[in-house]
Amino acid sequence: MSNFSEQFEIKIGLEVHAQLKTRTKLFCSCKTDFGQEANSQTCPVCLGLPGALPVLNKKAVEYAIKLGLATNCQISRLSIFARKNYFYPDLPKGYQITQYSQPLCKNGHLTIAAASGKKTIRIARIHLEEDAGKSIHNESYVPPAMTLVDYNRCGIPLVEIVTEPEITNPSEAASFIKTLQQMLRYLQISDANLEQGSLRCDANVSVAKAHLPREIFKVEIKNLNSLKSLV
Repeated sequence: MSNFSEQFEIKIGLEVHAQLKTRTKLFCSCKTDFGQEANSQTCPVCLGLPGALPVLNKKAVEYAIKLGLATNCQISRLSIFARKNYFYPDLPKGYQITQYSQPLCKNGHLTIAAASGKKTIRIARIHLEEDAGKSIHNESYVPPAMTLVDYNRCGIPLVEIVTEPEITNPSEAASFIKTLQQMLRYLQISDANLEQGSLRCDANVSVAKAHLPREIFKVEIKNLNSLKSLV
């Protein structure tokens, strides 16, 4: 019997979120320090209170463009923010300010180490958005189990790096993350710590019969925060 790789083709596209190392959040002057007391770094803007007006962080835009240039992207002269509406407890506004139709950077690529040698993975887009808060699930409370929310992370600037589905195995996915992590740290625009959540990844995995264009299985794996999770 032929092995799995001969019977099926795997295509993986990554959506990588990296927190930018700015002193303040994307649309307000709250600090971005990691590990502070819960809900101690918030204000009406990042909590989405009525009447609060956001002001864009210039340094976050510069950092995103810096990454776009390093990954051979085209830098858009016109870039537009949009609202992504969804309800989740750690998103107090009920929507996320992100980019969709007009991302800041697009059509780039990153070269990684693969089993067959060097491989170039195309990057569809890099865009700016704000991070959500953090839900803390604690089952020690009686009764019943309780979920707490820390909004310190709300509004921290993120870049989202979206690849084309050109990764063919988990090792290549891990290599892409490692290479990107090194680049983010070399550029001094992100701590890129997987263990602290300043670098996170969603993997879109498609499986199809070999030589057939139609997928028979497709799934998105959310919030991978370690290289072990990828492989």
